[in-house]
Amino acid sequence: MQYDPIKRKLGKVFNSAPFLRKLFYRLLDLLLLRSWHIRKAIKEWEKTANGKQNILDAGSGFGQYDYYLAKRNKNWTIRGVDVKQEQIDDCNGFFKKIGLNNTSFGFADLTKFSEPENYNLIICVDVMEHIEEDEKVFSNFYKSLKPGGMLLVSTPSDQGGSDVHDHDHHEDDGSHSFIDEHVRDGYGIEDINAKLKSAGFSKSEAFYQYGPPGKLSWKLSMKYPIVMLNTSYLFFIILPFYYLLTFPFSLVLNYIDVKGKHKTGTGLVAKAWK
Repeated sequence: MQYDPIKRKLGKVFNSAPFLRKLFYRLLDLLLLRSWHIRKAIKEWEKTANGKQNILDAGSGFGQYDYYLAKRNKNWTIRGVDVKQEQIDDCNGFFKKIGLNNTSFGFADLTKFSEPENYNLIICVDVMEHIEEDEKVFSNFYKSLKPGGMLLVSTPSDQGGSDVHDHDHHEDDGSHSFIDEHVRDGYGIEDINAKLKSAGFSKSEAFYQYGPPGKLSWKLSMKYPIVMLNTSYLFFIILPFYYLLTFPFSLVLNYIDVKGKHKTGTGLVAKAWK
């Protein structure tokens, strides 16, 4: 299943006007359960953050979280870094166009990235599963945080976060993982806590996201539409009607997932403090 071509196609549609880009961010915030968990964690961190704050978005992509952070507080300076120059240029252009001047974007290889004691908060969403040298990256994050700073990570878990353990996946049918470019299936709670401790963090905590309600929501709101769009782009016409039916269910399921605690889940959120 090809994910990136669909992502690029949607990006072009929503990039045609600033109001559409903002609408795209809003839809991602509502549909993507990980965004619910990230925004909740940012609000909790915010209670301890006074005055000016330097924030790094490590793997900024479309700039969804940079937009959220930049709008949330004008005293926060947000730096988004990514390895895709196309997305960096796109974000710099869009944020300049809408006048959010407390945000900037640049290139960075996270395995080599280090800005000693520069950031109060580092967020890293859907990135670590793509990087083989993860312990090196965690160490770089630790060095780049100010004392008392926090790292916030969202990543697939080892409970099937890359959809490779899904019950409808069969090796003999020639199908692949939902996201083919992952270097690992995901993290376990003990695994990620051990790696964060090894990187120098004095305290860390991790919990599962995408429990049973969240996993069902993800299938309704993300997996099935992308399966359809991979079949034919004609499904772009049907998509609004599909979401009209499924959207309310996804919202309720996301809410339940964020409010509950899960013994297992296909996603994982980790926080670590310097």
